Amino acid sequence: MPHIVFLDQATVQSELPAFSFPHNFHGYDETSAAEVVRRLKDATIAITNKVVLGAKEFAQLPALKFVALAATGYNNIDTRAAREHGVKVANVPDYASDSVPEQVMMMALALRRNLLSYRQSVRDGAWERSPHFCVLDYPILDVKGSTFGIIGFGALGQATARLAQGFGANVLVAERRGAKSVRAGRTSFERVLSESDTLSLHCPLTAETRGLIGAAELNTMKPTAVLINCARGGIVDEAALVEALQAKRIMGAGVDVLSREPPRRENRANPLLEVELPNLIVTPHNAWASESATQKLAQGIVANIEAFVAGKPQNLVDSG
Repeated sequence: MPHIVFLDQATVQSELPAFSFPHNFHGYDETSAAEVVRRLKDATIAITNKVVLGAKEFAQLPALKFVALAATGYNNIDTRAAREHGVKVANVPDYASDSVPEQVMMMALALRRNLLSYRQSVRDGAWERSPHFCVLDYPILDVKGSTFGIIGFGALGQATARLAQGFGANVLVAERRGAKSVRAGRTSFERVLSESDTLSLHCPLTAETRGLIGAAELNTMKPTAVLINCARGGIVDEAALVEALQAKRIMGAGVDVLSREPPRRENRANPLLEVELPNLIVTPHNAWASESATQKLAQGIVANIEAFVAGKPQNLVDSG
């Protein structure tokens, strides 16, 4: 009988649908690194959102056969170690294909129209003091007619492109950095950086994409451009981003992810949380979490486990 353990159940707000097969199930709201092996000792199936499973853990879990990710990204799983220990890993690839793109567009609109600055102006009494019926102290830029660059063109990147096109933006999809040729329908990485009015990141965090957007890339962007990162925090050099914002080398940034989550203050402080800037929006990694998205996620987790138990695993990542 499958023994299923959910290591961080509190990260998924929707209740899991019922499984169709006999099983044992135990869910923990959260699990520390020190508790992982003990809690998974007898598990054949693990569910995890962000709890790390590496080579050390897999080596001590001979009963484990399947990891069901409560997420799309899988940078918290050592997939090579999983493969070496005969553990298959599956993700839920497109449950947030409405939620994340809507957050991207919300941030892009707010930043291009200087929403935060105007909100603060009203609070500070600028409208009450104005000799005119309106206040026009900051630039207001349309998305329509602008260039919207996308790095990473999976389900979320494609859905974001459709929304941006719906607003009338010209979408450029970036080729991989350093690619020897540019595929049809793509634009060189460097050109996307230099021409985008909005640049939205949708790539996974890998060795190739870690630090993808640093000081050099930010200096290549337009001074009127905004950067949106609803992908993974390590893709952007956070200190370089703060410097670019303060020096007004780019117009603004919307960030839903940090390189260290949660950002504990007793550890090294994150530079994005140490500044108060009207051209910076930081949200707590919840772009994915609309009510409909969390319901789809819960359904996807169960569907992946059902398929594995039936001998027809689906949505496997590179664990084989």
